[in-house]
Amino acid sequence: MSLTLHAIPRHRCCQLREFTLPHSIATVAADDSVFWNAIGAHYAPCADFINLENGYFGMPANPVRAALRRYQDQVDVENSYFLRERWPERLAQVCRALAAFTGVEAEELLITRSAVESLNIVLQGYPFAPGDAIVYAHHDYDSALDIVAQLAARRGVHAVAVDVPLDPVSDAAIVAAYACAITPRTRVLLLTHIVHRTGQIMPVAALAAMARARGIDVIVDAAHSLAQLDYRVPQLGAQFAVFNLHKWVGAPLGTGLLYIARERIADIAPLYADSSHRADDIDKLGHVGAVPPAPVMAIEDALAFHAQIGTANKEARLRWLARRWMDAVRDVPGVRLYTPSDPQRHCALAAFGIDGLSAAQVARRLLEDHRIFTVVRQLGSEQIVRVTPHVYTRAHDVDALAAAIVALARR
Repeated sequence: MSLTLHAIPRHRCCQLREFTLPHSIATVAADDSVFWNAIGAHYAPCADFINLENGYFGMPANPVRAALRRYQDQVDVENSYFLRERWPERLAQVCRALAAFTGVEAEELLITRSAVESLNIVLQGYPFAPGDAIVYAHHDYDSALDIVAQLAARRGVHAVAVDVPLDPVSDAAIVAAYACAITPRTRVLLLTHIVHRTGQIMPVAALAAMARARGIDVIVDAAHSLAQLDYRVPQLGAQFAVFNLHKWVGAPLGTGLLYIARERIADIAPLYADSSHRADDIDKLGHVGAVPPAPVMAIEDALAFHAQIGTANKEARLRWLARRWMDAVRDVPGVRLYTPSDPQRHCALAAFGIDGLSAAQVARRLLEDHRIFTVVRQLGSEQIVRVTPHVYTRAHDVDALAAAIVALARR
C-alpha cells in the first residue's frame, strides 16, 4: 500500500500557518523598564558573566529555542519522510514569512547558512571580467575583504579601497569618498550597512543612488542591520543584499539570507553545481546538499517573537543602551570612543579603547575583574574593544561596564 500524507499523523509543530505582520505596534519608550524586563524574561543568558558581546550571534529567545527542539525531534523521528514529503512546503512557508518581513518577493530570497555564504554566492558568481573594478572599504567585514582579495587573485578584478571617517560630518562626505574611487571600469560597490568594528551606520541608500546613476551595481552587506534597524529591504536601493538571521532577527545559529532582485538572478552564476533550476530561479544558487531543517523552521518563530517587540522599539532600546554607557565615559581622560558621536549614526554596536592598555588587556580585565564579556576587533593598524548589548541587557549591566571602564582608565 502506498504511503500518503494521511497515513502519518501531522506533528503539531508542522501545522502550516500564514505569517502576517501586525498592522501596528505600539511605541514603547526605550527606558520603559517594565516592558524591557518583561522581554528580557524570555531569554536565559549565562549567569556567570554579563554578556556584552552579542554581535557575533544573537541569543534566541526561549520560545524560539523551544521550537527548535520540537522541530529537531520531528525531523529525527520522521527522517527521510519529513525531508521528502513535508519539507518543500515548510520551506516555502518560511520564505513567505521572510518576504513579508523584508518587503520583497519570496522568489527573490534564498535562505543560506550565513551572510558570509550569501556574500560568497553573489560576489563569486557576479559576471566580472578581468580588469573590472570593485570598490570596497577598509572597514568591511574580514571575510568580505578575503572574498575581494580572492577575486583579485583568481579573476583579475581590480580592488579599490576607501577609507571612511570614524566620525563623519555628513552623508555627503561619505558619498564623495566612494565617488572619488570610481573609475570607468568599476562594476560593483560593496557596502557595509552597519560596520561590525565600530557600529557606524553607513548611508547605504545615498551611496546606492550615486552608484545607480553611474550604472554601477551595489552589493550591501547588511549582516548586522536586519532587525536591528527599522527598514525594509527596498529602502536600501540595491539589487543585491546579504543578511544574517542569527544576529538581530534572533533565529538559531546557522541561518542567513540572500536577496537578489528578480531581474538580476540570471546574471549570477551558481557557486555550487546545479542543473535542476532555471537560470532565473534563485534556488539555483543554494544547492549545498541536505541542510538541517529545524533552524530554518525556527526562523518563523523568531520573526513572530520579534514582531511582539517591533523593530522601531528594538532599535530605540539598543541605541539607548549604547548611548547610556558611551555618554558615561565620553569625557573620561584616557578613554577613546571609535563610534560616531551622532546617535543616529550608530545603534547597538560601539567600540572604545583606553590609553596605555592594549585592547586585549582591557577585554581580559573586564572579564576577570568585572565579569563583563566583550570582544577585541581590528581597526586598521590598531585593536579596539567592541561592546554589543542585546534586548535582554539591563540598564545596570551597561552601567557596570561604564564604571569598569572608568576604573581601568584611572588605574
